[in-house]
Amino acid sequence: MYTLNCKGRLLVMDRPWVMGIINTTPDSFYEKSRKQEIDEILQVAENMIQKGADILDIGGQSTRPGSKRISIQEEIDRTAPAIEHLMHEFPGALISIDTFSSGVAKAAVKAGAAIVNDISGGNMDDGMISTVASLSVPYICMHMQGTPDTMQKNPHYENVTETVLDELIQKIHHCRTAGIHDIIIDPGFGFGKNIPHNFALLKTLNAFSIIDRPLMVGLSRKSTIYKTLHTTADHALNGSTVLHTIALMNGADILRVHDVKAAKETVDLFMAYRNA
Repeated sequence: MYTLNCKGRLLVMDRPWVMGIINTTPDSFYEKSRKQEIDEILQVAENMIQKGADILDIGGQSTRPGSKRISIQEEIDRTAPAIEHLMHEFPGALISIDTFSSGVAKAAVKAGAAIVNDISGGNMDDGMISTVASLSVPYICMHMQGTPDTMQKNPHYENVTETVLDELIQKIHHCRTAGIHDIIIDPGFGFGKNIPHNFALLKTLNAFSIIDRPLMVGLSRKSTIYKTLHTTADHALNGSTVLHTIALMNGADILRVHDVKAAKETVDLFMAYRNA
C-alpha cells in the first residue's frame, strides 16, 4: 500500500488504480482518445469518472512513434484550459499532465493538475525534475530509449528488464536528491522497445517491486497487442484486458487506459481473486 500527497490531498493506494487517457491532440495513435473541444473533453471526463477512473491523464503532445513536436505554448494552450474547465466541473477529480516539458508541467499544475506524467524521465527537458520538485506534486517517471521520433528505430537491449530497472533506479535517486518525495515508476511499454521487449518486461514485471514505488503500466491498445493479434487499435480492447490482467498479477499498481469501464472491471475481478 502506498500514499501520495497530491497538492495537500493525501491519497491511499490500497488497491490498483485506473488512469483514463484524454488526449487534446489531433494525432494520437488511437483516434477515439483524441478530444479537442472543451465540451467533448468534459463529456469524456464525466463518463470516465462515472466508470470509476481514479486519475484523468491530460496530454497535448502526441508521443506515438514519429510524432510531430509542437511548441510549448501550443501544448499549454491545448491542456491548461482543459484542466481549468475539468477542475471547475469536477473539483474532486485527480488530474495528471502528460508532458515532457517543464513549462507545460508548471502551467498545468497552476491550472489544477496534481501529478506530472513524464514519458522521458526528465531526459527531454533538463529543468523537469527540479521543476516538479518545486511544485511538490507526485512524478511519474517513465523509461524511454531515445525520443518519440527515434525510439522505434531498431531498439536494442542485452537484457531489457535489467536495463530498464537499472535506469529507473538511477532516475529515482536523481528525483529524490532533487526533492521529489512521491515517485511513480513506469517501464515504458512501447517506448524504445519492440514487441519481444514488451512481452519480456511484462513477464518479469515483478522485478520492479525492488524499487518499492507504485508501478504504472501503459499497454492499452498498443501495437504490441494489435500487431500480435493481426488487427488494429480499434479492435484491441480484449487484448488490452488480457495484458492488463497479467500486469496486475505481476505487480502493477496503476493501469493507464483508454477504456476505463473494462479496466475497472479487470481490477475488481483481480481484487476478488486476490482476496479469496
